[in-house]
Amino acid sequence: MPYAEITGWGKCVPPAVLRNEDLATFIDTSDEWITTRTGIKERRVLHCNLSDMARVASLHALAAADLDPMEIDLILLGSLTSDSQCPNTASIVADQLGARNAAAIDINSACTGFLYGLHLGTNLIKTGAHQKILVIGGEFITHYMNWSQREVAVLFGDACGAVVIEASESETGMIASRIGCESDAKYAIQITNVGSGYSRLTDDFLYNAWNFEGQEVFKRAVKAMAQASADVLDQAGMSLEDVKLVVPHQANKRILDALAKRIGISEDKVFVNVHKYGNTSAGTIPVALAEALEEDRIKPGDHILMASFGAGLTYGAGLIKWSNRVSPLITCDAELPPCEKTGLEIIASHVDRYKKHSLESVS
Repeated sequence: MPYAEITGWGKCVPPAVLRNEDLATFIDTSDEWITTRTGIKERRVLHCNLSDMARVASLHALAAADLDPMEIDLILLGSLTSDSQCPNTASIVADQLGARNAAAIDINSACTGFLYGLHLGTNLIKTGAHQKILVIGGEFITHYMNWSQREVAVLFGDACGAVVIEASESETGMIASRIGCESDAKYAIQITNVGSGYSRLTDDFLYNAWNFEGQEVFKRAVKAMAQASADVLDQAGMSLEDVKLVVPHQANKRILDALAKRIGISEDKVFVNVHKYGNTSAGTIPVALAEALEEDRIKPGDHILMASFGAGLTYGAGLIKWSNRVSPLITCDAELPPCEKTGLEIIASHVDRYKKHSLESVS
């Protein structure tokens, strides 16, 4: 049975920055309030489409693997903020890349979208159904934000990452994984007024709101990610001493610290970039993985533990054995279309719209 080696990786983060100080200009908050509760200092705001980010991240991943898009036979795109429901966004990305031989599937499991995709893609390669798969995770979450909800608006940002996995006889790639869902608590994270479960005949249909039960999410996230991590280590017959780096979902710094404490691993072995990007949902792990490689935090043969948790409430973990290569075979200069606005300028009209809606709802 073949393994699914990670041969390429790439990321795309929008250039427009939205700092905590920017949020304080229209939300009752401060840099200190946000930083002490989340560890987040800034986040990115996308000025084009999710598919544009996915295309750029994918081109970097394909270059790192030295593959032509025509060699890819499946694209798995993890995201809850797709360009469109029909056609699916994976097919839009396939067209943009020129991946004419690839099947295209969207995966909506929120923050676990990339990890779910890597789990599925790895097992499809192991069965022989596919040979070369592009797994993408990313979000345009600011597009769905209710900018009048402080507890949620300060958390999220936009970013995207991608990896290429290929059939290999070498025992590398995701060697153990576990995914699951605590559906009894599905309403702990919920974006309302999106989907057929909401009436389009009401005035509120054009406005998103979030149900985000922070304490419930925190408790379940730490417990589920820790248990899933223990499960994959058991599958592989390994212990935490064998793990060189943990690359977890970057929800907030408090969750990362609590996870490290619960599983019993030192914080210096946990990769953290949440301070730069906030919670980018399905984009956090692939972006963090790419940056860990850029920062020389991953060496050939290292075992890397990934864990994630998201709406649903979905969760998962994966143990990866890295291959012998930690540098791209080819570099790529793909980038997003130029952006001439700041993050605050991009969201200004949305902020005004939600402010007006909130006032009208009260009156």
